[in-house]
Amino acid sequence: MFSEVVAKLPDILFDFSPGALQRDRPAWAAVPAPISDAVLLDAKKTLQQTWPLIRASDYREYVETGNRSRFEDLYFTRRRMLNNLVLGELLEGKGRFLAGIVDGIFLIAEEGGWQLPAHNSYERGGSRSLLPDVSKPVIDLFAAETSAQLATVVALMRDELDAVSPQIVSRIEREVEIRIFEPYLGRHFWWMGRDDERMNNWTAWITQNILLSVFCLRTDQILRRRVVEKALGSLDAFLKDYAEDGACEEGVVYYRHAALCLQGAMTILDSAAPGVVRPLWGKQKIRNMAEYILNMHAAGSYYFNFADSSAVVEPCSVREYLFGKAVGSETLMSFAAADRARAENQHLPQEWNLWYRVQELLLGPAVPRKDQRQPGRDILYPGIGLFIARDERYALAVKGGHNGESHNHNDVGSVTLYKDGRPFLIDVGVETYTAKTFSPKRYDIWTMQSAFHNLPTFGEVMQSDGQEFAARDLVTEFSSVEARISLDIAGAYPGEARVRSYQRTVSLLRGRHVEILDVFDGDVPAVLSLMTSIEPQISPGLIDLPSLGRIEVEGAGAIDVEPIEISDARLRISWPPMIYRLLVPLADKRLTLRIV
Repeated sequence: MFSEVVAKLPDILFDFSPGALQRDRPAWAAVPAPISDAVLLDAKKTLQQTWPLIRASDYREYVETGNRSRFEDLYFTRRRMLNNLVLGELLEGKGRFLAGIVDGIFLIAEEGGWQLPAHNSYERGGSRSLLPDVSKPVIDLFAAETSAQLATVVALMRDELDAVSPQIVSRIEREVEIRIFEPYLGRHFWWMGRDDERMNNWTAWITQNILLSVFCLRTDQILRRRVVEKALGSLDAFLKDYAEDGACEEGVVYYRHAALCLQGAMTILDSAAPGVVRPLWGKQKIRNMAEYILNMHAAGSYYFNFADSSAVVEPCSVREYLFGKAVGSETLMSFAAADRARAENQHLPQEWNLWYRVQELLLGPAVPRKDQRQPGRDILYPGIGLFIARDERYALAVKGGHNGESHNHNDVGSVTLYKDGRPFLIDVGVETYTAKTFSPKRYDIWTMQSAFHNLPTFGEVMQSDGQEFAARDLVTEFSSVEARISLDIAGAYPGEARVRSYQRTVSLLRGRHVEILDVFDGDVPAVLSLMTSIEPQISPGLIDLPSLGRIEVEGAGAIDVEPIEISDARLRISWPPMIYRLLVPLADKRLTLRIV
């Protein structure tokens, strides 16, 4: 799709403006006072902060201990501080924050490597080097983010920086050339795409920021054309791994780093080569990718969160609204506007991408305020086997697919359910990332295991990871009175489970209740796990979730309840200090759960 436009590229590729220049005082004065005041307050506080010191030992910690959060806190604090100061200067325009901005720029320019320690590798999944090699830069997600941040600063306030010293912009241009442009054009990184190798969010995310860097800086036409041609090929490599339905197999959190970064890349290309990319906005696949986030919404701040996603997701920003506008989706525009309205801070204070924050300040005020989202809709995503159905009380999702997806959890056949806007059967999500998360020991982590999803275990045997461990015989039906999915999940388990079939049928009987019917044929006793965030009360044939609802059970043995303490910071965003796993033995080969 994207590579086809190479022949249509004009001789001159224009600059990209990420927002109003600093000297455009009317544009920045138009930012509403409550938001402007909040940004300026953050900028003033940042002036009083000490810039974090990043030592070689901080960088080494990931390889030595597996902890990545301590280094990343230092790293991202620097970038957020720089953003605060830049936005303060753009809004105020009096030079008060310039000295701090220059300090931040030079501190970042002098870092030994812009790539995170967790990404300091030259091969996909390869061993991580202990320290960055300044002679052989790695372009990872955040090297590209850093480049884009500095290029955005230059694009918005070049004159003001030059008035301090011409060496500031010159230093940025030199660092970006050495750390980004030269390796981008001179080496192959896995995320660029090659043949049939599967891509993920890295491809769109990095490509967007490479394009932002090259078109915000005063680069020459030869460099621009070479970068664009390579970027278009990467975007095709990214797009090939999406089905026509547009579903993101990495989960809803990664939508914002995948499809939404595709939108960013296309926006930049639209400016650099007017009219060339524009017809692609009308492609149904692009529109389906855009609308994925609204279909994944469950209730309030909750989303259906398979893979490495949290159940509670930050509100939409102006980016989702602009994506809806670009693809002509009034539904997405309405959803994004309503969801954005629930944000406490519409200036994105924790965002490290400066362009996103600039868009929010300059374009966000034009987004109409909505008090309510439009009702959600039923949908089947056959590309990943995801079934979603709703009525006035229930929002239901069932995950089919396979266990070889990017950011995979072993969750084939798992059910997630919300009732009256509250979580009933939950997908726990993922803990704070460590070295173990993306290592061969990934499935030693409890949140990745099928036994901690709403799935059966056979003896001690859980689902296995890999594309071959998949659902089969998936059948769905949507009608005005019922939505139903049936699938056999036996294929998601290894041979030692000794299960020949495990037929799961999940039905939403609209206006009535949800029913799960499990029928299995196997040689090892099955115990079904059910995950909930409310302490259950158990009585014969009944699981009661006080103030929420109950599960009427037929065909089960004695049910045990296992409390699980939640202390991880990332999980605590979504869940209370204690969640619960119910262990429901199948007394015979048939189990019925009626949820009311």
